[in-house]
Amino acid sequence: MDIGNTSLVTEFILVGLTNHPEIQVPLFFLFLGIYIITAAGNLGLVTLIRLTSHLHTPMYYFLFNLSCIDLCYSSVITPKLLVNFVLKRNTISYAGCMTQLFFYCFFVNAECYVLTVMAYDRYVAICKPLLYKVTMSPQVCSLMAVVVYLGAFIAAWAHTGCMLRLTFCDANTINHYMCDILPLLELSCTSTHINELVVLIIVGFDVGVPGLTVTVSYVFILSSILHISSTEGRSKAFSTCSSHIIVVSVFFGSGAFMYLHPSSVLSMNQKKVSTVFYTILVPMLNPLIYSFRNKEVKVALKKTFSRKIFL
Repeated sequence: MDIGNTSLVTEFILVGLTNHPEIQVPLFFLFLGIYIITAAGNLGLVTLIRLTSHLHTPMYYFLFNLSCIDLCYSSVITPKLLVNFVLKRNTISYAGCMTQLFFYCFFVNAECYVLTVMAYDRYVAICKPLLYKVTMSPQVCSLMAVVVYLGAFIAAWAHTGCMLRLTFCDANTINHYMCDILPLLELSCTSTHINELVVLIIVGFDVGVPGLTVTVSYVFILSSILHISSTEGRSKAFSTCSSHIIVVSVFFGSGAFMYLHPSSVLSMNQKKVSTVFYTILVPMLNPLIYSFRNKEVKVALKKTFSRKIFL
């Protein structure tokens, strides 16, 4: 993808999350703490899954991918946000802005698709346990991962490619803490109808198809769980799904709230707050939710720590 600049603008100014100087320093330390927790949590989960043999299953294979995505996803967004809190004038070059936009779109779409595949994995595990090893074989899981990243690349390329065709004349102040699609469209001095149509199609697909897949999967899962006779069996089945349901609800809910409204309905400040949920908070919450609500991960953590102590 050629990041050629047909615009008059050579750099953009990022306004940041807030214009109130008195809360810039507290927010800097808050989001720095969130980023440290995000990086440590996801790196820890990636390392734990890699080192623990009994976690080498389809569920944890996709959780491994989710943690890698969250780590990269957060690293694309948060460092530039932190700079906003300490500099009076935070600029980003045109090429840098388009690069950030591409990777932001890539990782957010990859997360969307991975969460969908994880719902399907839980459906097969609970509803068709006898076919699980065949249906979710290593070859099938690898193919699903390829489809996830290929789909994310196509979506990111579509958004960024459409953005590159726009011309930015004089206005170069982005009312956001990152190079997001909607704030950039507001600055264009050429028609954005094609871009808005692409956003509607891709986001509609990313929310609609995965949302339908997740909903249908959990309808069948709930039906199967209710037919389990033992209380212990039902409890175990619910526990394997509850973490995923929480993450999916926060991620898809905030994404739909942000992009599936007409641009005039929400103020930019409301949009920025919504974006914080799925760009900064979700990558932090994922490893915490999957660690504290997952017995297998907690057991693996205890074994790992006990080995370290005795060494």
